[in-house]
Amino acid sequence: MPVGSIPVGITGTGICLPERVLTNQELEKMVDTSDEWVKTRTGIGERRIIDETMTTSDLAVKAGEMALENAGLTPDAVDLIVVATVTPDMYFPSTACLVQEKIGAIKAAAFDVSAGCTGFVYALAVASQFVQTGMYQTVLVIGAEALSRVIDWGDRNTCVLFGDGAGAVVLRPVDQGFGILSLELGSDGSGGELLKLSAAGSLCCGIPGTSGKESRAGYAEYLQMAGSEVFKFAVRIMGECAANAVLKAGMTNGDINLFIPHQANIRIIKAAAKRLRLPDEKVYVNVAKYGNTSSASIPVALHEALLEGKIKKGDNIALVGFGAGLTWGAGVIRWAV
Repeated sequence: MPVGSIPVGITGTGICLPERVLTNQELEKMVDTSDEWVKTRTGIGERRIIDETMTTSDLAVKAGEMALENAGLTPDAVDLIVVATVTPDMYFPSTACLVQEKIGAIKAAAFDVSAGCTGFVYALAVASQFVQTGMYQTVLVIGAEALSRVIDWGDRNTCVLFGDGAGAVVLRPVDQGFGILSLELGSDGSGGELLKLSAAGSLCCGIPGTSGKESRAGYAEYLQMAGSEVFKFAVRIMGECAANAVLKAGMTNGDINLFIPHQANIRIIKAAAKRLRLPDEKVYVNVAKYGNTSSASIPVALHEALLEGKIKKGDNIALVGFGAGLTWGAGVIRWAV
């Protein structure tokens, strides 16, 4: 944290998970896969899926309202809303603006952040600076995804991995020595082709003299991923990035009380924990229940860890994620409440 800046920490958390549970056994009836195959390779047993009436902003609203309630605040106290998502309700307006209206945060500015599954860490880094500088007192940061809407349910390599959900945190000034102690962000655009949704945006849409369908010809309308390449990248970068954030916070790995990684794949999580030399009891894992919820992954895990009593005031929490872009990010937080 820069010298002279205001310490900022998380004072409330919230989540929203759809009621619909899609199990591996159900997927066996949809694609050529098996419960054993999915669990062995990913650690995922089930995931949550929104129904036809819900959108990403609906998930974000419920998570945000819970976070505010747990922080003892009302929506009119919010100065800024930052939503991390790769599945917005629409291209514009931003999902954050839709959330602002739905929760009645009449004073709040609002914008979205897109950094793939690293989105929450990126949003945390951006939002925290508004509090550190004194520009704002209260910022609502939400990671929300409706990935089921961009998945090819006939592709067993991707449909088994992803789920829907939202997680939110409230950022406020905290006592000296607490809150966000370090943040580490990175990107490598040369890996952009490894994880993408291409049939959208100026790359292919609205070409003069063609219909919309013709413009999108040859571009995928669903998420595409080069699984093995993304896996190798993640195994390397998760531990490396987290280790850098720990070092930047002036700590050693032994100072970390709980490690909350992006919940993408149990093998990636174990590789990162090994890199940090952390025992299983210091690593929070819920990938079996929800699969990969992208930018919602870390805040959902953080909220559940709090509910389970795994975090107390003064604990040092390390967060790390990786995602499309390619992007990565990590942070260390000394819990303040």
